[in-house]
Amino acid sequence: MNLSGKKILVTGADGFIGSHLTELLVDMGYDVRAFVYYNSFNSWGWLDSLPKEKRSKLDVFAGDVRDSNGVRTAMKDVQVVFHLAALIAIPYSYHSPESYVDTNIKGTLNILQAARDLGVEKVLVTSTSEVYGTAKYVPIDEIHPRQGQSPYSATKIGADHLAESFYRSFNLPVTIVRPFNTYGPRQSARAVIPTIITQLLNGATEIKLGALSPTRDLVFVKDTVQGFVEIAKCDDLTGHEINIATQNEVSVGELAETLISIINPDAKVISDEQRLRPGKSEVERLLGSNKKIEQFTRWKPGISLREGLQQTIEWFRNPENLKNYKSDIYNV
Repeated sequence: MNLSGKKILVTGADGFIGSHLTELLVDMGYDVRAFVYYNSFNSWGWLDSLPKEKRSKLDVFAGDVRDSNGVRTAMKDVQVVFHLAALIAIPYSYHSPESYVDTNIKGTLNILQAARDLGVEKVLVTSTSEVYGTAKYVPIDEIHPRQGQSPYSATKIGADHLAESFYRSFNLPVTIVRPFNTYGPRQSARAVIPTIITQLLNGATEIKLGALSPTRDLVFVKDTVQGFVEIAKCDDLTGHEINIATQNEVSVGELAETLISIINPDAKVISDEQRLRPGKSEVERLLGSNKKIEQFTRWKPGISLREGLQQTIEWFRNPENLKNYKSDIYNV
């Protein structure tokens, strides 16, 4: 599909990945409607940090994906939908699983139903590597078994299956996009890399973390959003699930030591019990296969882990960015 001349909707445009995707689409000259979460402060989330000339090119819609009427209104005259809006924090899903069902499952259903009724030409539903659970084999390809090891991952599995059902039942042109562990500027405070960096930059010498042994496949956010665009352009991927992964892994402990060596070599890691997931819920290993995305598109990971971490650290060094993060408390 040629995205030029298409009206594109990005849900979750105010969030971490969504704001980077929205910015990339604007930079590429596309016509973008940004669906942001309604709030009384009229905040557009991370979109507020974009230069004014980029913000002025956006058609911003404030609403809630849990509201079917608002979703339908936002999707009028839209040909392509990138659906990223979701609740994502795993620890909070232990506390409030119902909110995850409402947002991640019901919200996705609202998108799918509106897309079907309005004749949307392409829908990309955002999944997560968490749906795989602890790897049964590596690299994890798209046919790897699903395992809901947290309420969050269970709701994303449910949303994925809903999307698949709309493709199979109604021939809705859906693709399920499954990023592995995206990181970079603007990432939320509950994620491990911002947790480490913000503690270090605020002068902590004892870095509080949970489990250190789990491994993750870390994808820099600019690579992730480029993957979304390449997948959207590929009509052969309609009805498919597709990973965005580097096919490399690093443990949380190794990651922490790398960041410590760059920022403050005198710091050390200590275990904080409240940050540990329940034993059967911890995903011990994630290492994704990128064979399929490289087969169907021109995408390849372009930014190394070291380079991506350096860029992320530099963004956090800006006091205007760092002040938004409360490194002295545990962000659920």
